[in-house]
Amino acid sequence: MGKKSRVKTQKSGTGATAAVSPKEMMNLISELLQKCSSAAPSPGKEWEEYVQIRALVEKIRKKQKGMSVSFEGTREDFFSELMTWGAECGASCDGFEISNFADEGYGLKAARDIKVGLFLSYMSNTSFFYLGPLYSQDRILQAMGNVTLALHLLCERANPSSPWLPYIKTLPADYDTPLYFEEEEVHHLLATQAIQDVLSQYKNTARQYAYFYKVIQTHPNASKLPLKDAFTFDDYRWAVSSVMTRQNQIPTADGSRVTLALIPLWDMCNHTNGLITTGYNLEDDRCECVALKDYKEGEQIYIFYGTRSNAEFVIHNGFFFEDNAHDRVKIKLGVSKSERLYAMKAEVLARAGIPASSIFTLHCSEPPISAQLLAFLRVFCMTEEELRDYLVGDHAINKIFTLGNTEFPVSWENEIKLWTFLETRAALLLKTYKTSSEEDRSMLEKPDLSLHSRIAIKLRLAEKEILERAVSCCRAKRLHFQKQLDEGAPLPLYEESDIALLENADAKLPIILRKLEEDDESVQEEMNLAQIKPDAACVDSSKMPVLNGECKDLNGTQEDPPGGDAVVKESKAEKHDPSTKRTEGEPKDGGK
Repeated sequence: MGKKSRVKTQKSGTGATAAVSPKEMMNLISELLQKCSSAAPSPGKEWEEYVQIRALVEKIRKKQKGMSVSFEGTREDFFSELMTWGAECGASCDGFEISNFADEGYGLKAARDIKVGLFLSYMSNTSFFYLGPLYSQDRILQAMGNVTLALHLLCERANPSSPWLPYIKTLPADYDTPLYFEEEEVHHLLATQAIQDVLSQYKNTARQYAYFYKVIQTHPNASKLPLKDAFTFDDYRWAVSSVMTRQNQIPTADGSRVTLALIPLWDMCNHTNGLITTGYNLEDDRCECVALKDYKEGEQIYIFYGTRSNAEFVIHNGFFFEDNAHDRVKIKLGVSKSERLYAMKAEVLARAGIPASSIFTLHCSEPPISAQLLAFLRVFCMTEEELRDYLVGDHAINKIFTLGNTEFPVSWENEIKLWTFLETRAALLLKTYKTSSEEDRSMLEKPDLSLHSRIAIKLRLAEKEILERAVSCCRAKRLHFQKQLDEGAPLPLYEESDIALLENADAKLPIILRKLEEDDESVQEEMNLAQIKPDAACVDSSKMPVLNGECKDLNGTQEDPPGGDAVVKESKAEKHDPSTKRTEGEPKDGGK
């Protein structure tokens, strides 16, 4: 089931100042900022850059040892206080309690039998206020709501009288996201599709830290921030991870926009397969969570973080979900502009609503490709005559609808070509890994393997297994259509009357005018930590879906009502962060 990062207890006192002069620290910070702001390394040099940045960060961490604010006691010591505080803030939390679920960490346990229906709701929130003056003059804070929320969280943690302490004290002291991996643990991710995002995440976090350290120490409007005397890399990494694994989008009080927030108690729920069942009720002005199923007293209560791949879970949430029905790997495909038939293929693809070059995905399910990818491959492998038929032939416009439908092959030869092509591409991707699946399975049997290494190797193995299944499926498809061709089997003919079937909601609909399922996520704000977006399908006139966690598609989105204080959010003065886009289909972290 879904474990949100295993955590260590949060303890110790206020910490002692390390023996390092302000000038020496500022020099190190400047060096780090310069290193992280330099031009992107040439291909193949990303790991070398990561090692260099990491060495600088470790030097800074060593000199900052003992400077972070922390709390006496363990997380568990504060759970009863959190439950009481939550109830005082308007949360309906009489049906559950916080419990430790071993490998899954902390989660919510049913305190009584719970039927499918509303089991948790929030009706109030309190806004942060510390960064107001600085926010008005800093463009990065204005553009990145997740960074702003992380800094707000640190300010509240440093304030002994903060009304949020009952919640903050129960957050994990550290996380299992790659930001916390040792260098050799990250090394296990080399050659995986996750490695670029992992290296970028670390570089961006280090750059952000260095930038804000200088701002906090030098900007006049930062002079009164609680972070002025102690703002360590470990502090920022913790705050970033807390937000990345828990942030949610909720509507503002007037419902005109959304803002980022943390939702105490609700963010303790672990992930499982299912549907998004949390939303914000605009009419009643509250966040509502419905149980996925009937729960017996003593059972763990789960929520669905969204259709995220295991790479997204690992990078943004710090766990690997064994039974992930939505796992997938990316495959970038495109029609070469130098190809003689490029213009014709691009036109057919455009009519189907598909770009001539895009990032698609291979799924863990059978078949491993979507209707969009099938349509692209059919066009990619078309002959000039076949292209002409889909451009100016009889019923050409309507035939575009058949491109993503398995029941209407372009030709037997076309099917053979596309499955052969995909089989070859998947096989080539498999060869990029430095270890075999058998070697990975053998490594996972080692009892002394660290948790982070285990997570990394599981992710690496899962990618290979998806590719291996894809190769096997493609081979079977290729042989099947070759047999059809050899036996002279009649090709299913498209008739204009078939369009009624294709437009049936229960049929395998094609992709014309539909957005690709697999967006190219490579274009992101350089400084962006994580994103969350609501699932439009879950939004109606009165409710907005809520996701839990950062990443591309998390499980949480939340509210902004006036009154009590159960939802931690950006201050009223802050604007919505255009770079964040996630919702209850997004993962959260592992604070459980």
